[in-house]
Amino acid sequence: MTTAIPSFYLYGEPRRIVDERFVHVESLDDRNRPSQWTIRPHVHAELNHIFHVAGGGGAMRVDSRTLDFAGPCLLLVPAGTVHGFQWKMESTGSVVTVASRYLADFVERDPDLAAIFERPAIVPSARIDAEVTARLARLTQELGWAAPGYRSAAQQDLLGLLVLTLRQLGPRPDMRAPGPQAALVARLRERIDARFRLREPMESHAAALGVSPRRLREACARVAGQPPADMLDERAMLEAKRSLAYSNLSVAQVGYALGFADPSYFSRFFTRHEGLSPAAFRKGLQR
Repeated sequence: MTTAIPSFYLYGEPRRIVDERFVHVESLDDRNRPSQWTIRPHVHAELNHIFHVAGGGGAMRVDSRTLDFAGPCLLLVPAGTVHGFQWKMESTGSVVTVASRYLADFVERDPDLAAIFERPAIVPSARIDAEVTARLARLTQELGWAAPGYRSAAQQDLLGLLVLTLRQLGPRPDMRAPGPQAALVARLRERIDARFRLREPMESHAAALGVSPRRLREACARVAGQPPADMLDERAMLEAKRSLAYSNLSVAQVGYALGFADPSYFSRFFTRHEGLSPAAFRKGLQR
């Protein structure tokens, strides 16, 4: 099987082990001018981005969609998301890159922060733009020298940026108070992400998580607003769209790679969820 989705450390750099406290800030100009303001679709396995677009704009390819944006705004790109950009020349701003394990430390202390990287997003930031700019300037300064306490100072500025971003997202219909059910759903999401290609029944997931199927369904209904089976199907559909958009695999090969033994069943599954056959979906992307 062949895929056309390159996986990088930072863009253009070979993959390597990500330090659990990795934080990186650079200007959009430094990142984009060498590539003439075009960033081809790629993925980072363990790195998350917050783009602060102070001026200019462009188009962001995220998974199988293309989204237009204009500054001032924030672009949120979770780890594992296929993304690319066509920037307007001379766009201004910065990009913050944070290791998933570092974010997990923040989320453990404040589960609300998990909402920031639940999905890719474009967040208008005019109201908070001056504060975002100031936070990024301080974060850049602290990361650029080794003054006493710079790690703590950088952590404080990063946390401040995350809180600003979270509050700018506004109330989310799927946000619930933290608790055992939220923790259970988070564990289920991690397990689905690691094993969705196996197409395991939800009873297997419940047993592995040490709960009854009923308890798992109740937690998913309250926290995610959907049954656990729908969560599994969403993850499979996301991967199917990525493969159809960025690989030269046949429709049958995409289905096999996702754990479907019967290509016809995979086509029916895809059509039921998307309203288009896999072949029609791929053809539409090529227009």
